Amino acid sequence: MATLEIRDLHVAVEDKEILRGVNLTVRAGETHAIMGPNGSGKSTLAYAIAGHPKYDVTGGEVLLDGENVLDMTVDERARAGVFLAMQYPVEVPGVSVSNFLRTAVTAVRGEAPKLRDFSKEMRGAMAELQIDPAFAQRNLNEGFSGGEKKRHEILQLEMLKPKVAVLDETDSGLDIDALKVVSEGVNRFREGGETGVLLITHYTRILRYVKPDFVHVFASGRVVEEGGPELAELLESEGYEKFTKAGASA
Repeated sequence: MATLEIRDLHVAVEDKEILRGVNLTVRAGETHAIMGPNGSGKSTLAYAIAGHPKYDVTGGEVLLDGENVLDMTVDERARAGVFLAMQYPVEVPGVSVSNFLRTAVTAVRGEAPKLRDFSKEMRGAMAELQIDPAFAQRNLNEGFSGGEKKRHEILQLEMLKPKVAVLDETDSGLDIDALKVVSEGVNRFREGGETGVLLITHYTRILRYVKPDFVHVFASGRVVEEGGPELAELLESEGYEKFTKAGASA
């Protein structure tokens, strides 16, 4: 049963401190929503966990089942079970969706799946996400709409089956139909209770479909308030202002 523990995490970008001591634990079967205004450090947390070289961890630990992922390379983190769905998925010219997924699945599972089995699994996952099968032969994210890119992020999630999924504003830019499809994919991933989800968002609309167990409010690079789903509703009605003030004075 996977557990991600973030202990007193400090992160800087170009010598400017962004995260100022974040503590958070995500256990298997739990969904944690991170909410907060722009510039509060939400995406910095996601990229620091994943190992983006721009983000310099200056203190603290990120433990996955007791192992410090900060000591791992980016690909080692992925193989260990950390998954990041990016806010702005990148285009990968020359690499088809099918080849990308099979390479990633091989790396994570430790052996190449039989082509027939892999193709069947991929087609099934694409159908669930209402992705045109022709996309399997297209270059990854090249020429995709925002919604198509986000569906393909969830396709990767369902195929790779990580221990912990960090979803950075997966709902941004989605119309209501795409939001429902993406949310259903996240919910399928959560079935069985053996994985954890860290869902970063500005808005409550995705939380109507992906129900969080815990909500954490970020401000000025730290968690300033925590609660259950009712906290998200409070934020929807009252906004972030009082929490931003609390973060600035902390």
